[in-house]
Amino acid sequence: MRTTTGWQATGPTTLRRTLLERRDLRPDDLAVRIEHCGVCHSDLHALNDHDQRVDAPLVPGHEFTGVVTETGPEVTAFTVGDRVAVGNIVDSCGVCAMCAAGQENFCHAFPTLTYSGTDRQDGSTTFGGFSRDYVVRDAFAYLLPAGLDPAAAAPLLCAGVTVWEPLRALGVGPGSRVAVAGLGGLGHLAVKMAVALGATTTVISRTQDKRDDARRLGAHDLIASTDTGRMATARDTFDVVIDTISAPHDLAPYVKLVAIDGTLSLLGYLGPVTVQATDLLVGRKKLSSAGSGGRRSTAEMLQFCADHGIAADVEVLPSAQVETALDRLRRNDVRYRFVLDMSDLD
Repeated sequence: MRTTTGWQATGPTTLRRTLLERRDLRPDDLAVRIEHCGVCHSDLHALNDHDQRVDAPLVPGHEFTGVVTETGPEVTAFTVGDRVAVGNIVDSCGVCAMCAAGQENFCHAFPTLTYSGTDRQDGSTTFGGFSRDYVVRDAFAYLLPAGLDPAAAAPLLCAGVTVWEPLRALGVGPGSRVAVAGLGGLGHLAVKMAVALGATTTVISRTQDKRDDARRLGAHDLIASTDTGRMATARDTFDVVIDTISAPHDLAPYVKLVAIDGTLSLLGYLGPVTVQATDLLVGRKKLSSAGSGGRRSTAEMLQFCADHGIAADVEVLPSAQVETALDRLRRNDVRYRFVLDMSDLD
């Protein structure tokens, strides 16, 4: 086994620095020295749900960039010194219909998650990217294109691909009219990508407070969801509404914004929702969702972002301030993504 240092949960709000064990390299493995790891709302959920008395140890973090330090003998696509990125999936069955279609994120046997997943060979629990080193199958690592800042690129591996897949699947491009509800970690990347794809893009936010940010990100307009007049005027306007709001909320106002044959795509809140069928009926509107991304679309997304100068707006903190980052994220006190610098774990 290999030893590294990381941040392990000791409660829903606390983590301690500790030694972690990583597996010895298998023939198709990479060892990666993690430089930067994003902090995701999923990490908050995992910490809140974790019971250290009965669960396996929890080391969060599933969107990171780093440098290859060693490769297994069968690895041909990577060499020592390559900059790479790793997302929230590190393995899948590889044989089901979803894997065959390049949608490993929807693997019928469930993908192996970057943390709190079950290794498909030895049954061990995976530890995440809040650590200095990681060992990953080469098929689930991605070369980081030149021009992408490693810190600002880290959130692309979760937040980025989560909004990229539905934008692509729903055919967003020149002439498309897109609304992005919620301007947070997911939403700000959805705006950047929709604009780069050629769509006329509008932000839907509770107030006008983020109008300047929306403009800076490339949005053409911002509508306050509390402005009933403007919401009524925007009815049946958008081909795609990307809903990144993470808290429970009424979907009816957002369904009304969708144009005939358009789609409301739920990406932020993944709990139970209620929709009136007649709201979908009038306009042949569709309700969809998406999560993470397969290998093919992740690689495509990274190259697209490099080509168009897209990265997350980040605040970088030393990893020793991980609890500060998590506390501020709980309070939505970030524009728009925290990233941990893992170099202080040396």
